[in-house]
Amino acid sequence: MGRRAPTESTVPATASLTIASEAGSRKRPGYAKRDIGGIGIAVMERETAIAEVADAVLTGGHMKLAFCNANLVNVAADNAALQRSLSTFLVLADGIGVDLGSWMLYGKSFPANLNGTDFFPTLFARFDRPMRVALLGGRPGVADRAVANLAQRYPAHRFSVVSHGYFSAEEEPALLDKLKAQRPDLLLVAMGNPLQERFIADKLGPQHALVAAGVGALFDFFADEVPRAPELVRQVRLEWMYRLWLEPRRLWRRYVLGNPAFLMRMARQYAVGGRRSG
Repeated sequence: MGRRAPTESTVPATASLTIASEAGSRKRPGYAKRDIGGIGIAVMERETAIAEVADAVLTGGHMKLAFCNANLVNVAADNAALQRSLSTFLVLADGIGVDLGSWMLYGKSFPANLNGTDFFPTLFARFDRPMRVALLGGRPGVADRAVANLAQRYPAHRFSVVSHGYFSAEEEPALLDKLKAQRPDLLLVAMGNPLQERFIADKLGPQHALVAAGVGALFDFFADEVPRAPELVRQVRLEWMYRLWLEPRRLWRRYVLGNPAFLMRMARQYAVGGRRSG
C-alpha cells in the first residue's frame, strides 16, 4: 500500500524553565507530535516539557497533561472519543513501549522518557516560587501519606488532598466545587487509564486548576507504598518488569498480554502508513 504523508503537527512550546517574572515573555518555538496508535505524543526534551508545564502555571493558563505509555495506547485503540479528548492534552512519552513504537514508525526514539514518577519531582525541585499542588485519587489514605512525604521533601510548595479516588457520582459535584474554591496550580489525578483522562477531559476546566495531569500510580510511589525499581533496572528501561514482579496479579494483563498487543498495533500502523517523518 502507498505511504501516507508525514503526520507531524506543530503547537507552541517553551525552551527552558524560567522564573515567574519572565513567564510569557519568551518566543515559543514549535514542537512536533508523533502519531503512536492514534495518539499525538509530543517530541520534547525533558527541559522543554518541564518549561511548558511551568509556563502554564506562571501565566495562569489551563493545561491538560497526560503521560502516554503502551497501556494508554492499547486502552485508546478502540475508543475514538478518548483519542479526540487526548488531542487537547499535552501528551508526553512515557516508557520503552512508545519508544519502540516510535522506532518502528519514525526510525528514532523520543528525545526523553518523561514518566511522571521522575517528571514531577524535577518540576517541584526546579520551580522557583511556591506552588499549590492538589492530589485527587488513589486508594483511601494513600494521597494523605503522599502529601506528608511531599511536604517534607519540597517545603517551598503547598500540597493538599482533594479526595481519594473512590468517590461516588453523588459526591462529585461537591468535589468539583471544592476544586473551584481551591483552584490549585497543579492538580494530580490518579485514577488509572482511561478514567483519569476522561475525568480531566470531561469534568475539569480552567476554573478547577491551572494544570490537570493524569498520573496513574504516582501516589503509591510518593507515599512509599511501592518501591521504585533499582537505578540500574531503570537505566536499561526495564522498570515495567520490576513492577510486574512486584504486583503480578494486578499487572499481568497490562504487560503479559498488553505488550504484544501494542507491538501488533504498531506493526499494523506501519503496514498501513510505512515509515514516517517527524
